[in-house]
Amino acid sequence: MHFWLLVLLIPGTIVLLLIDSWSDYQVISRLTREVYDTALLEPAKVLETSIEFNEDGTLRIDPPFYAQAMLESKAGNRKYFRVEEIDPPVPQLGGISALGLENKTLAGMEGLPKPGVLPQREGMPVFYNGMYRNDEVRMVGLWRDLHYDGGHRQVLVLVGESLHLRLTTQQEAWRQGLFRDARMILVAVLLVWFSVEWALRPLGRLRREIRAREVENLMPLDVEEVPREIVPLVKAVNHHIGLYRQVLDKEAQFLADASHQMRTPLAIMLTQAQYARREPDIQRVRESLDAIVRQLGRTSRLTEQLLSLAHASGKVVAPQGKVDLNALARDIVLQYLPLARERSQDLGWADSNQGMATVLILGSEAELHESIANLVHNAINHAGDGSSITVSAGAEEGRAWVSVRDNGVGLDHTLRDSVFARFDRGGATDRGEGSGLGLAIALAYAERNRGTIELRDGDVSADGGCGLCAILWLPLWRE
Repeated sequence: MHFWLLVLLIPGTIVLLLIDSWSDYQVISRLTREVYDTALLEPAKVLETSIEFNEDGTLRIDPPFYAQAMLESKAGNRKYFRVEEIDPPVPQLGGISALGLENKTLAGMEGLPKPGVLPQREGMPVFYNGMYRNDEVRMVGLWRDLHYDGGHRQVLVLVGESLHLRLTTQQEAWRQGLFRDARMILVAVLLVWFSVEWALRPLGRLRREIRAREVENLMPLDVEEVPREIVPLVKAVNHHIGLYRQVLDKEAQFLADASHQMRTPLAIMLTQAQYARREPDIQRVRESLDAIVRQLGRTSRLTEQLLSLAHASGKVVAPQGKVDLNALARDIVLQYLPLARERSQDLGWADSNQGMATVLILGSEAELHESIANLVHNAINHAGDGSSITVSAGAEEGRAWVSVRDNGVGLDHTLRDSVFARFDRGGATDRGEGSGLGLAIALAYAERNRGTIELRDGDVSADGGCGLCAILWLPLWRE
């Protein structure tokens, strides 16, 4: 048998048995009530037909012997009856309450509970429950209009019995049915236990295999020895193992690339320091020290970018709030003006808000600052000396944007997707002093804030070429 067929069919059978037991109880209760109510109605009908007129126009009741036998109380089944005349008669008894009617007793016990609403037609029974002398009783009531020699009389017949016998009958039938169903449920539970135990044996072997594995063993699990229904789950686990293996491979590659990037400037600084130690000329020693300082600055920048990339690739969510991209981008332009002036670049701000005072989004201001700052820094590094860099912000079709465009050397269309990879510098060796991490960091922080970065053609360069335009897209703030 199939695993899931066992897991689902047997418990389903147990549920069906429970539902069936409840349904049997309801049917037994209904049938018991109908049988006992029919038996209760018989003496009421006999009493109704036993009412006759005397010669003086009064009423008398002369029930037959078998009616008296039907009304006799027995152990566990007490019987009650009452026949009363409604005096004075009312125009229409159907549908009214019997509680407030004036009457006089023709036969039977005083104080029997009366129906709240009488039947619409005479002779029609109404069944109800009540209390009589601390005994819970089931009652039936019916009324008749009697006419004789111009006279009009109305009678109400009440017959009841205690509920003890019928409740006992229902409980006994319920116990028998419950015992029968309990045996079936016990058999079903045993079948479930044995069947699931048998079906889970391959999973037990798989569990032992996984526990026995070495930590570094990331080979896919074998799907041949597991039930067919579990194969998709095992394949999903294998897929997750493959993704985890890819993550580890990427981390190993990142560490190797980072080590290589750090090794080169450290080797250069070591060479420069050794040269300075051997150089007797103070001026040349100063030049070597200046070169070491510049190299330390680039190495410090690389270290900061590595830390930023590690943070951007993490899973910790930074606090988010309302951020004005317009103000944030302007502040970054002011922050990078000194660096741009060192390279004779024209870094400026262009108001593209179309009358909007703010461009609001929901995100982390620190992360968005890092993303935009890396776009600006990337433009300064790669646009070239004397180039023009323009930063602007705005909103379009429900999205906010920040663009950084320049008229520098640009970037070939075939390389615009690959430059977002770590340590990718656009396929050339002379594209500024960057480490190839700026765009990767900018994109990682953008995606953490539900955004993306798009590369387009920038402004026309002096040689007739085309610069580069990087656009950060983010969802607009929704109230």
